[in-house]
Amino acid sequence: MDTSDKQKKKQQPQKPRLIDTRWVAIIMPVSFVLSVAMSYLSNEALNSAGTLLSFVVLFFFIALGIVFDMIGIAAASGTEKEFHSMAAHKVRGAREAVWMLRNAEKVSNICNDVVGDICGIISGATGALIVANITAGMNGPMVVVISLLVTGMVSALTIGGKAAGKGVAMAFSSKVLALCGRLLSVLPFSFDAKK
Repeated sequence: MDTSDKQKKKQQPQKPRLIDTRWVAIIMPVSFVLSVAMSYLSNEALNSAGTLLSFVVLFFFIALGIVFDMIGIAAASGTEKEFHSMAAHKVRGAREAVWMLRNAEKVSNICNDVVGDICGIISGATGALIVANITAGMNGPMVVVISLLVTGMVSALTIGGKAAGKGVAMAFSSKVLALCGRLLSVLPFSFDAKK
């Protein structure tokens, strides 16, 4: 093999990996810890809570899932172009927004899958607890009706909220990312836009 063949071989671009095994190895334990922590906190809050407070916790986790779904969609559908000039003018949060766009796959995974799925699980568990509180002492078909109504309400609010949020996130992705960038800019560590 002569030197020109070696140079050609070196210049061929490498195919991107289909699965980032390093990221999978990181995100699995992180999601486990987050899930356990959020479940524990919600269980502690709901143990002494009445039905009204349980509904507040339920709506909080549904809203949290919708907001994070919007962030994940904005990161996946946004473009870097306008944030480069903002970063050059040292606009707060612009560098972080560029980082989110360049790491859209990971940001989307964390927001849509990790936080979104955990919120969905906790919403379901909270809904079951609300049903148990409301139907205490009841029996027969009324328990089934209340259970179906609460389950349907949780599903409708979650799916409807995410459907509305996706449209907003795609239409206003730059505004969503600018806001997230500003929030991330107050964290004690920096986001390297080159990565």
